Amino acid sequence: MKQSLNVGIMCALLACGLEAAEAGRPIMLHPDNGHYFLWRDKPTILITSGEHYGALLNLDFDYARYFRTLGADRLNHTRVFSGTYREVPGSFGITDNPLAPKPGRYICPWARSGTKGSSDGGNRFDLTKWDTNYFARLKKLMAAADKAGIVVEMTLFCPLYRDELWRASPMNAANNVNGVGKCRRTEVLTLKHKRLVELQVGFTKKIVAELNGFDNLYFEVCNESYFGGVTVEWQNRIVDTIVRTEADLPKKHLISMNIANGKKKVVKPHKGVSIFNFHYCVPPDTVAMNYGLGKVIGENETGFRGSHNFLYRSEGWDFLLAGGGLYNNLDYSFTPKHPGGTLLNYKSPGGGSPALRKQLRVLKEFLYSFDFVRMRPDNSIVKSVSGGLSARVLARRGRAYAIYIRVPLPKKPKNIRDYLKDRVKTTLVLDLPAGRYRIEWVNVKTGKTIQFEEIAHKGGHAILKSPEFANDVALRVLSVD
Repeated sequence: MKQSLNVGIMCALLACGLEAAEAGRPIMLHPDNGHYFLWRDKPTILITSGEHYGALLNLDFDYARYFRTLGADRLNHTRVFSGTYREVPGSFGITDNPLAPKPGRYICPWARSGTKGSSDGGNRFDLTKWDTNYFARLKKLMAAADKAGIVVEMTLFCPLYRDELWRASPMNAANNVNGVGKCRRTEVLTLKHKRLVELQVGFTKKIVAELNGFDNLYFEVCNESYFGGVTVEWQNRIVDTIVRTEADLPKKHLISMNIANGKKKVVKPHKGVSIFNFHYCVPPDTVAMNYGLGKVIGENETGFRGSHNFLYRSEGWDFLLAGGGLYNNLDYSFTPKHPGGTLLNYKSPGGGSPALRKQLRVLKEFLYSFDFVRMRPDNSIVKSVSGGLSARVLARRGRAYAIYIRVPLPKKPKNIRDYLKDRVKTTLVLDLPAGRYRIEWVNVKTGKTIQFEEIAHKGGHAILKSPEFANDVALRVLSVD
C-alpha cells in the first residue's frame, strides 16, 4: 500500500513539473522571529487586498490579470478556495460574487459523471474520479501567482453556512452518483460519516501532492471553522493528513487554522499549525492574546464595516503594528467581470478599491523599511498623544520605532464621515533612550515624507510635534548613532 502511495506521489511531482519541484524552499516561519515569515531568503510580512476567493473554482475569473494587478501594487498574498465549497448567486449580498459561478462555469476537484441531475443543471459528480482540467487550472494559477510574487493561502474546506449552500455542494448525495453525503450540513465537516471523511482525506492527500513543488503556498484547513458544526477533531485529522502526506515529499508547507471572528486565545494548538488566522479584528486584541505562541497571527478577512478606504487602511496598520504577520483585506472591487479590481459601485458588505490597494502598498513598504524581525509591539513607549488620537508602536528599543497615529474610530461606524478629520495636528511624547534620532512623518496614502528632522535626545521623554495631516499618519524614528 505504501509503495503504491509513493508511486502516486512521484507521479504527482512529475505532473507539477521539474522546474516547480526544484524551486526554492516554501515560505516558512522566520527562524529568528516566528511572528513573521521567511520567503525566498527574505523576511516577509504578507499584505494584500484580495478577491472573494473564487479565482480557481470560477472559470470566468481571469486569475492571471488579477495577480498582475496585485503584483503591480507590490502586494504579495491571496486566499484561494479549493473548490470543495461554492456559493450561489445572491449569497451574503455580494455583487458578482466570484465564489458563485454561473451555470456551467464551476470547476472542482471531482469529475462530472454521465448522469444528469446536479443542482446547478449539470451532470452529477463522481467522487471517485478527479477532474484533470481542475488540476491543470490549479497548477497554472499557482504558477501565475508565483510569477507575480504572490503567496497563496490554499483554503481546503469551508463550512456549509446555509441549506442552499449544502444543496449546491458536490459532497451532497443529491449532487453525486456515489451516495455520499446523506446527512445534515452541520455534519459534513466532522468525523461522524466515514465515507465523507475518506473523501475529504483523499482530496487533501491529492492536492497536497499535486502542489508540493510550489514555494508560494501554505494550506489553511477550513475557512471559519467555528461555524456550521465543524469539529476540532475533524480539523486535526486534516492537519495530520497534510503532515503525513508531505512526510514522503520533498517540501514541507506551513499549515493555518482559522480561529475566530474578532479574538480568541488559542489553547493547546496542534503542533502542525504555524499560522493562526482571525477575521474582523477591530481592535486587534487577538494579537497580544496569542503573541506568546511565537507563531504568525494573521487577519485574513475583513468587512461588514462599510466601504470607505480609511476603515480598512487603519485596520491593516493597527493589526500589523500590533505584531501581526499577515493582513488580507477582502476586496469586493474584484469580480469575474472586473479581474483588475476596478468595480466601485458594488453593494457588497465591505470595501476595496484601486486606491486602497495603493495605500496598503504604502503600509507594506513602510514596514519593509525596518528590520522588523528584530522588532516587537510596545505601546508603552508612547507616554501621551494629544487630541484624543490613538497610537500603536512596533519597536526595537533604542534603534527603531514604527508608529501609527489615527483619529478615534468605532468598529462599525454608522456614518464614517462623522469621524473623518482634516487638518489634524498632534503632540506625541515618547520614552526614548539617549541618542541621535531621525524623525520622519509619513503620509499613509502616498508614502511620502511630509516632515523630517534629526534630534539629539538626552534620554527620557521626547516631545515630537506632527505636521498637519488628515485622519492618520505614520512616524518613522531611527537611531543615527
